[in-house]
Parts: sequence; structure tokens; C-alpha cells
Amino acid sequence: MFRRSLFAAPLILAAAPVRAQQWVPKQPIKILVGYAPGGTADMAARIAAETIQRQHGYTVIVDNKTGAGGFIALKAVAQAPADGYTVGIGIMGQLAVGPVVPGSQIPLDLDKELTPICNLVGVPMALIVRMDAPFKTIPEFIAYAKANPGKVSYASTGLGSTNQLGAEFLAAEAGGLKLIHVPYRGGAPAIADVAAGNVDLFFGNVSELIGQARGGKVRVLALASTKPTPLAPELPLLTKDIPALDINNWFGLMGPAALPADIKAALAKLFIEAFADPKNAETLAKQGLEPIGQGPDAFAAYIAKDRERWARVAKQGNVKAE
Repeated sequence: MFRRSLFAAPLILAAAPVRAQQWVPKQPIKILVGYAPGGTADMAARIAAETIQRQHGYTVIVDNKTGAGGFIALKAVAQAPADGYTVGIGIMGQLAVGPVVPGSQIPLDLDKELTPICNLVGVPMALIVRMDAPFKTIPEFIAYAKANPGKVSYASTGLGSTNQLGAEFLAAEAGGLKLIHVPYRGGAPAIADVAAGNVDLFFGNVSELIGQARGGKVRVLALASTKPTPLAPELPLLTKDIPALDINNWFGLMGPAALPADIKAALAKLFIEAFADPKNAETLAKQGLEPIGQGPDAFAAYIAKDRERWARVAKQGNVKAE
């Protein structure tokens, strides 16, 4: 018995797994953002950069590369070395909506050239209406739209945009409403025309609409969420009347396709922990942002599921990009 245990011991030791050393950045991490400074994507990147530097002392740089609907930045991420030092912000409109809307101009293969690292934050969308609209609740809006087919108009930031898909999703789930689409070249003119009373509705991020609503220029009909937002907890929930209308406009982190699993996991941990930091809670709440915290696998699955939803909406509404 004694002799057998002596021979067995080395075998047990040899079979013990060797723990891989966690990747640690040795040089600055660059976050590429395809949108202008001050926007939600840029804000998310800067919150992450500042927090990671504060928590760990790592240098993180935010680099805005605008153009092509944000795809210039993602293309640069795809072409960067897969060493963990170049990542980028990818949003719902780019990664889940664009790929399923016919006619979308996407200058890279999202699935072959990029890899999901983690889903960072989301902001619920909200439905605003002109102040003198003849409906003040979702049931009243549905009843009015059904009684007046083809007379209710909605603004968007362009054909195939997230704003258009949100409105078409509402129309389909409310029983096939016949709405008139009025596309604009950007959110500012779209919101301005709702405020001016020239168009009836607009779907957008609540953080970008609440100021106009509190200024008395537009009215928020409902928040497209299953729970209140800390930014405006008083808003009625659209999901109480139409359960499917839970639209969380999310912002995630992407890397080059060949990014090694250990680097991907380490980056996900760094960024998820940054948004979970209690010191950021107030800042996030003021912007209507809520941490999501999905790691690589969960984020990839989430993107796939969201594409299925928006593909159905695009097909139902016969939506095509410009």
C-alpha cells in the first residue's frame, strides 16, 4: 500500500492543471469610436477609459474616427493587430440592425473580421410626440392610428435606421398600424420637426429626448422598456401595453477577429468591472445608461438574437436602407 501511494503521487501532481497567466496590458489600449465626441458611444468609451486608468493604472486612449455610419472605426479595429491594444465601440444599429436591413452599406464582414468582447451599456428608447397630438397614452395612440390609417407620421434619421425600425416594430405589434415615414438626415432635424408639429412621432434614445420633453417642446408618450429609467422614472412604460416593445439601444466592445481567448476574457473583465464601479452609478444614471455586463459568449449570442428580431421587423415593414 505504501509503495503504491509513492508511485501514485507523481501521477496526481502531473495531472494537476496549470493555471494560465492572465493577460495584462503592457502598453496603452486604444478605443476607437466611430461617432463624434459627446455622443453616447463616445461617452461610454471615456467612462471606461477613465475608470480603467483609475482602477488599474493602465493607459486607455479614446480615438474618434467618424464617418460611414461609424464603420470607419470598426474597419480600423478589424485591420488592427489582434494583440488587445486596439478595440472599438460597436452599437446595436451597426451590429444587429444594419446586417439584416436590405441595402445596408457595411464595408466589412462583421462576423468574420470582428469578435465580440463584451456588451457594456444600454439606453432605453422612448417614443415622443408633438405637444398638440390628439393622443396622450399608448392606447389612445393605437386607437387614433387605427381610426386614421395613413395619417399618423413618424420621423427617423434615415431609411433603415434604428429609429425607423423602432416605429415599424411598434406599428406591427400594435396590430398593423399604417404609419407614414418621414426620413431626415440626423436626429436633430427629426426632433425639431416633431417639436414644430410637422410630424407626429419619433423613436430615439431617452437620453437624447428628455431635455426637449422637460423643456415643454415635445411629450414622451412612453419608454420602450420593462423597467423605469433612473433618468426619468416618471415615464410610463410602453411594455405595459405592448410587451414586445423593450428596446434597449446597446453599446458593446469589439476586437479583431483573431483576438486570443485569454486577451478577450481579460479585456471583458476590465471593461465590465469599469461599468460596475459604484463611483460611476450617478454618471451613468444622469445619461440614462445602464450597465449590461455580458462577456464574450453571452454578447455574441445576444447579437444573434437581436438580429433575428430586427430581421422580422424589417421584413414586416418592408424596410430598406438608403
